[in-house]
This record gives sequence, C-alpha cells and structure tokens, in this order.
Amino acid sequence: MATVKLVLAFFLSLFQILTPVTALVVNLGEGNFFSEWSATDKFTADYCAEIEKNPDEDFIILNLADVQLKDDLVYEEQGVKTEEMIDKLVEETKPDLITLTGDNAWGTIAYIKLINQIDSYGIPWAPVMGNHDGQCLINEFWAAYLLFKAKNCLFEFGPENMGYGNYIINITESGKIIHTLYMLDTHNGAEYILDDGSTIGGYDHLWNNQIEWYKWAVNGISEISGKNVESSVFIHIPVCEYKDAWVKAYGSNETGTLAPELAPDAIGVRGEDVCCPPVNNGFFDVCKELGSTKNIFAGHDHVNNFQIYYEGIRLNYTLKTGYGAYYTDGLTGGTVISVDSDGAAFAEHIYITE
Repeated sequence: MATVKLVLAFFLSLFQILTPVTALVVNLGEGNFFSEWSATDKFTADYCAEIEKNPDEDFIILNLADVQLKDDLVYEEQGVKTEEMIDKLVEETKPDLITLTGDNAWGTIAYIKLINQIDSYGIPWAPVMGNHDGQCLINEFWAAYLLFKAKNCLFEFGPENMGYGNYIINITESGKIIHTLYMLDTHNGAEYILDDGSTIGGYDHLWNNQIEWYKWAVNGISEISGKNVESSVFIHIPVCEYKDAWVKAYGSNETGTLAPELAPDAIGVRGEDVCCPPVNNGFFDVCKELGSTKNIFAGHDHVNNFQIYYEGIRLNYTLKTGYGAYYTDGLTGGTVISVDSDGAAFAEHIYITE
C-alpha cells in the first residue's frame, strides 16, 4: 500500500517536481534568484522580512530539526508518526513562526510532502539548509526554489556566492525591532589547508563573505534601531565552540548528561561527538565582539540536545524531530523559543515520544 501511495504521490506532484526545472531554464541559470550585495551597501529595514509580535504575549518560535525522511519512508510507519509528531507540536505550541534547522528531507516526494505539510498550517515558516538538503534530490537549487515559492515560507536565496538561503527576519513590537533572526547556510563538506600546508577534509561552515554579511546586517540593524538589537542565529552545523562549551560544563569530553545543578547555565545530553568543522572559522568570536547574538541554534547531531551558556552566548542544540535517519528514544520532538517584549529569547525542548 505504501508503494502505491508513493507512486500516486509522484504523479500528483509532477507540477511541483518540474516547476524548479522550468524556472531554471527560463531564467538561464540560478543567477537571477540571488541578490547582489556589497559591504558598502546602505542597510535599510526593508532588506529583512518582518513579523509583528503581540505586545500581550511572548512571540513563540517552534523549531523542527533533522526531519530527514526518505521517499521510501514517508508512507511507512516512520513517516506517518513523524507527520503526526509535527502536527502535535504545532497544535500544542501554537507558534507565531516555525523554523527548521536543516536536513529537512531526503528525496523528491519526501521534500514536497514536508513543504506541503508545513505550509498547510498557514503560519510563517523559515528553514535553513543542512548538509543533506540537496542529496537524493534533483539538486539543492531544486529544494531551495520549492521553499522560496511556498506560500507561507519566508525563505530567500540571499546574496550570491554564499550558498542557498541566507536571510534575515526581524521580530517587531509596536513597529520597533526587538529581536532579529539570522538564517544562515552552513553548506556541506570542505577541504581545509592547515598551517603546515597539509589538507584535511570535514564539515563546512559559514564562509568569510557570509560572516562579513552578518557583520554588515548586525551593524545596520543597530544603526536604524538606535541600539544593539538582541538576535539569534539559526544554522545546521554547529560552531566549534559547542565542543569547548561541553568540556567546560561537563568536565570532560565524554558523552553524558549534564547535572541539574548546572542549570540554567548548562542542561541536556550529549549522546554523540559534536560534529563541527575541523577548523574554527572565527564566527563565534565575531558574535561575541558585536554583542548582538545571544543564542545560536544548530541541528545536525541527532542525539545531542544540550544547551550551554558559554562566554555570553547560549549554544543550543535543537531537538531532533521525527523518526527519519537515526535518533534516540526519548530525545525527539521540537524546540520552542520564546521572545519577550524586551527581545530576550529563551529555548526549551518539547519532548514527544512514541
């Protein structure tokens, strides 16, 4: 039955499958979908998407991480249970915005099905790309275009030569920016040249031009707001400091559970090594220097859910959503980020088990 449903879904999705391909041909390549950017450009508020917060309530963001279903699973038990989990999270949290921290789906039908489900809630949503987005698909542009065209999705391709999906969302109250979300693409894999001239392969991260773009935006928003606006960064692959923070809080590099007495500075579980780049790109230090970003949210490592306040910034793993790829029982669900009227953001995990 699941196979029949998959075949039927393929034919019913042909228009969505072919639309990005058609758009690519008509526009003679990807170039027209990206924006031009220079560090000398003047920053203006209309550069960012904007969502107005109800002054009487916290602004609620629901994050879904690493849903990562394959085509052959979407109509099997794993897919059905994952869909039900997302429905339940949305129903329970009633978010003002839904975010996804990458590795959204593997496979053409799985990607379309996830997009259609999230879009059906009628809630603004904003994904970033993970290292697996684009795999088992036509290509990464195909996935990005579908996100870009989804009715309620805020995804933008962003500046050229920075990957797919670098964009900014301002949360406002009474017309004033109170919190900014930076949605950034950490790419896939990379080769690094070490000081001794040797090379090492590993996960990629933010490129130098992305970091310059982030600095430009932080300074621009500060200028138009008359203050340093608190912000959060959403990425897929964690920065190297997640490893340093764990060792400092836990006392060793072993896996385990942070003791409750460490809260609120450090809570959660490390069930696997922090899968970050082998070379530090300096982004965390830039965040510290500018003083805007108080939270970094990453996915990528499915059985890590720890949150550690480290050198002025809270490093958060977003909770693995659903039953695609690997997971640990009891460590699945979503992460809710609440933003108050002062612009302060605090995250907690919402666990949903079988």
